[in-house]
Amino acid sequence: MSNFLFLFRGGDARRIQQSPEEMQKHMQKWGAWMGGLREKGQLVDGLPLAKEGKVVEKAGAVITDGPFAEGAEVVGGYLIVTADDLAGAVEISKGCPIFEHEGNVEVREIMSMDM
Repeated sequence: MSNFLFLFRGGDARRIQQSPEEMQKHMQKWGAWMGGLREKGQLVDGLPLAKEGKVVEKAGAVITDGPFAEGAEVVGGYLIVTADDLAGAVEISKGCPIFEHEGNVEVREIMSMDM
């Protein structure tokens, strides 16, 4: 078993067009999906990210407000899940509610740093 990072991008344009009731229903789907992963022992951690942040470049010589990217590129949150392999992690990601809002999930294996 390995840990995999799910980075959630996009979907904001469609999400902000929802009524409060529609948004609540969508968030309930996220809760149900993540709860199911937790029950199966596949969810390690994960949270949404704040919209505000800073981008640090050149060892701190350049610090700008950000991220400012196209809506489809902004990382809105993450999960860490456990799966047998990359194919298994991809299969888990297919149940993500972000696809209802035309967002995407980047799936990456978390490598260990043996020191």
